[in-house]
Amino acid sequence: QVQLVESGGGLVQPGGSLRLSCAASGSICSINAMAWYRQSPGKQRELVANIFSSSNTNYADSAKGRFAISRDNAKNTLYLKMNSLKPEDTAVYYCNADIRTTAISVWTNYWGQGTQVTVSS
Repeated sequence: QVQLVESGGGLVQPGGSLRLSCAASGSICSINAMAWYRQSPGKQRELVANIFSSSNTNYADSAKGRFAISRDNAKNTLYLKMNSLKPEDTAVYYCNADIRTTAISVWTNYWGQGTQVTVSS
């Protein structure tokens, strides 16, 4: 069984910063792509950024220049540093990862439960 647990969300003023973390645990053999998504009320879930095992990264236009995705492969942990936050960044942020476990040899996609980020004065 694999779990992705996000942390680091909260209330921040416009212009502030937050760092989200996502720790993967369980019988993990390897992790390929990892990503952060977000969903605001009434909107579809959207990709914020992703990072591959090669460390190549991609960002949504809304995140470019403000957010930085990174990973610690030794700790099976994903991060998202968010700077210059805006009210429109308010959303539930979800961690996503493609993981191969010791029991299942195929890549399986997993989601975390989400962490709320609220940007407001």
